[in-house]
Amino acid sequence: MSQLSATKVKGAKPAIGPDGGPRKRILHDGNGLMLIVKASGARSWVLRIQVDGKRRDVGLGSLEAEAVASKARGSEDPLSAVPLMLRRSLTLAEAREKAAMLRKLAKAGANPIAERDRERRKIPTFAEAVIEAHEALSSGWTARTAAAFKTSLLEHACPSLGSMKVEDIGAAEIITALAPIWTAKPVIARKVRSRTLQVLAFAKARGWRTQPLPDARELRSGLAAQQRGGNFAAMPYHDIPAFFAGQQALSATSGRLALRFAILTAARSGEVRAAAWEQIDLEAKTWTRPAAIMKSRVPHVVPLSEPAIALLKRAKPLSGGRGLVFPGAKAGTQLSDMSLTKALRDAGETCTTHGFRSAFRDWAAEKMSTMPAMVAEMALAHRVGTATEQAYLRSDLRDMRRELMEAWGGFVTEVPTPR
Repeated sequence: MSQLSATKVKGAKPAIGPDGGPRKRILHDGNGLMLIVKASGARSWVLRIQVDGKRRDVGLGSLEAEAVASKARGSEDPLSAVPLMLRRSLTLAEAREKAAMLRKLAKAGANPIAERDRERRKIPTFAEAVIEAHEALSSGWTARTAAAFKTSLLEHACPSLGSMKVEDIGAAEIITALAPIWTAKPVIARKVRSRTLQVLAFAKARGWRTQPLPDARELRSGLAAQQRGGNFAAMPYHDIPAFFAGQQALSATSGRLALRFAILTAARSGEVRAAAWEQIDLEAKTWTRPAAIMKSRVPHVVPLSEPAIALLKRAKPLSGGRGLVFPGAKAGTQLSDMSLTKALRDAGETCTTHGFRSAFRDWAAEKMSTMPAMVAEMALAHRVGTATEQAYLRSDLRDMRRELMEAWGGFVTEVPTPR
């Protein structure tokens, strides 16, 4: 008799050990089907079964939320035709169905593990390869990158390529898939092209494809020229003190404080929204950003100016000095990117948060001309110099960057003169 429900599965959490820390928890559904919740919070399905008189635990796949599955597997979605044995992310209902199939195979004398993997030895369709590539590669990506990879391919590539075998996809087929969005949505189109080739390269590495990958020159020749994109809209640096003063006069919401902190540190929006008090050292006046929140995936230490320290102290009551520095409306969640944009739009500005990094760079070039350009580039967490120069430059120029950030903080917070 089944014991689990969709509600119980959705709320499944690790057990609490004697030391108060999380530990593995096993939830039984019956007939050998179990939901394993690891101490890390990862959840997966396992079928316990007897094979030739010996107990075997057969992994079925990870847990997929019911709401996500119903949305992703609509009747028009190419992935709705993916065989159950190929799916590595399963709802409760799908896990029960897959477990029932494997139990029947075991009773018939077949090896359930071999049968589970039989489908994977066939040449998959592009839609199936997307699932496989996402499953295999996403552990090295951020959650946002992994989600964007899968979503963009399902929406823009799979309608045309989803049912085709990966062996049969060439430049002509990719051009056909990209044509509807190539000039209408150029940025996402280029990403879909890159990710499509990534899936095909993954398929070739798995032995599912023997043909060489489509040539990039063929793809360019078969698609219309795209309009060149512009830069992020930026506020002229000499207008920033007045804007900053106007923001200081308003109520200190989490979004407004985050925007001002982004300006003072010349940081990216995502880095600010992910800033946690564990990364901040008020005494040393540093913000040590871990690789996980950096675009370059390289840790980076930001020297904090006096105005930035003052702002952090003002933000401390938002979270009590624990967890996220600029928390979202829901406890434990980050601000959305639109929260910072809203602060700009409420002030009547059309520039972007990212544009303040450009304004900082312009200011450094014009007002700090005695400071080497490399210092400003390092302050922006950009890679500087050739590979040889990077190999020999062991210093992060922190003292010079601190001097630069103090000067920037002083400029931003100075009393603006009427223009």
